[in-house]
Amino acid sequence: MIQTSSGTCTGRGRQIHSILGQLELTAKQGQRLQVKSHTRWSPDLEKCCLLLSANGSYERASEDIKVLSGIVVSASTQQPLVHRQDFEPPRVEATVDEISVDGSKVRLRTPLGEKCEWRDDKAVNLHEQAVNVFFQDNDSLVKWVNQQPLTLPLTGLGDGHDGIWKIYGKIGSDEQRREILDGYHLVENLGKVGGSQPRLDRVEALL
Repeated sequence: MIQTSSGTCTGRGRQIHSILGQLELTAKQGQRLQVKSHTRWSPDLEKCCLLLSANGSYERASEDIKVLSGIVVSASTQQPLVHRQDFEPPRVEATVDEISVDGSKVRLRTPLGEKCEWRDDKAVNLHEQAVNVFFQDNDSLVKWVNQQPLTLPLTGLGDGHDGIWKIYGKIGSDEQRREILDGYHLVENLGKVGGSQPRLDRVEALL
């Protein structure tokens, strides 16, 4: 199977773990099948590990990989697999005329019995083109957005949080930006306007 897929059988032999179990292949076969040098994991198995690690913890990823494939990849191995990746930021070809920025909380795992820790991250959506997330690194978010071809005007959608507007304040220029409170939070704050409920209902319908 490997010889058929790679079209060769030359080179020094090596062993790797795959979703099919342990496989033997040569250095030449590994090059043609895009198996990284100095790794014990096949591309598909590594991809599965990265996906499961992104959706949960390294420990949970290890448990899920074993259930799904029967292959054991320990939690202590999952972390180096993630950290050695070089994730390139998305590339945008067309001009960007609308963006959204929002924040969320990420819970960090702590030793059993200790209080859990929460940290902030920010996600930016270049509408219909690309999405990128930055963990405790607002400066890199701003830098990445400003590297894109931004239109005039540039519409920025936010939830009204001061931290979001501060980020927008560093994107483009004051003359370029058009900052808009999103519809959900606009309606959520409608009650602050005051007046009767029928009046507020009419305003909400217009919005």
